[in-house]
Amino acid sequence: MATIKDIAQAAGVSLATVSRVINNGPKVGKDTRQRVKLIMEEMGYRPNANARALVTKRSASLGVVLAELHDPFFAMLAHGVETVTRKNNVQILLSAGSIEKETELRAIEILLEHRVEAMVVHSKALDDKTLIDFAKQVPGFVLINRYIPEIANRCVWLDNVTGGRLMAEHAINQGHKNLAVISSQYRIDDPNHRLEGIVNAVEAAKLSLPESMIEYATPDQEGGELAMQNLLATGAEFTAVLAYNDAMASGAMTMLQDHGIAVPEQVSVMGYDDVLLAKYCRPKLTTLRYPIEMMAAKAAELALKYAAGAKPEEGLTFKYTPTIVKRDSVVRV
Repeated sequence: MATIKDIAQAAGVSLATVSRVINNGPKVGKDTRQRVKLIMEEMGYRPNANARALVTKRSASLGVVLAELHDPFFAMLAHGVETVTRKNNVQILLSAGSIEKETELRAIEILLEHRVEAMVVHSKALDDKTLIDFAKQVPGFVLINRYIPEIANRCVWLDNVTGGRLMAEHAINQGHKNLAVISSQYRIDDPNHRLEGIVNAVEAAKLSLPESMIEYATPDQEGGELAMQNLLATGAEFTAVLAYNDAMASGAMTMLQDHGIAVPEQVSVMGYDDVLLAKYCRPKLTTLRYPIEMMAAKAAELALKYAAGAKPEEGLTFKYTPTIVKRDSVVRV
């Protein structure tokens, strides 16, 4: 493989001139620049991304830690990051954390082994102290979908308490008094915060939400089916179901329809996230839009900015709020 020295010799210029051409630097004539680029192409020269990063003071790559690679939600997150990296000519390195402490830790360590100084991390299993320590070590360390007060200026997060409240308020405003909830079984903040918001809205409306009306399962379609099956088996009476995410809502609707219960005529169902699936459910799913692509793009911009030397501003954080998307799965009673 050709080296920078080979290019300099073939072009009859100095190593410094070749370096300036590679990094789009000044003080190189137009003809010389074109000649050096042509020789680089003919000799199959590929610049060392890490070496270029040292010269330009810009990260050559941005690492992303996702919970799962197959989940549509995280595909949207990755796409949001990619819109920024493409614009900045930066490559993405993906690593999966699987919402497990050791796996998340290893995912971050792998990125560090690749000398990544800008990273967007979705971590639910690691404790606050570990993530704060990483933020001290890695200049461009940014958390997405998590808030830690000590590093608030490195957190891009969603107000899930408000999201849960908006869900319940929408159902209650449509006349639903008997609500059921299907939530994630994972012991992380997101389901806890959404349930907190739901309970706040229910209490504000002077209604009740017994524990027997809350079922927990894996946050996917199969989990939604199982949670709904368990609710139906208890003989519980409800007119609206609030689901942890769109996948669980979709599974719940399937189970209801399999039992001859019409959605939304007999039971309304509401999701959360507004992934592509929500538009193609039957009926189309009323849900909360989680602006994850927008948030991911912001997180990527911050990571690259901090990695380039900018200091996170004190007293700043990046909080987003979900919004209701009204479709066909919730009706007035």
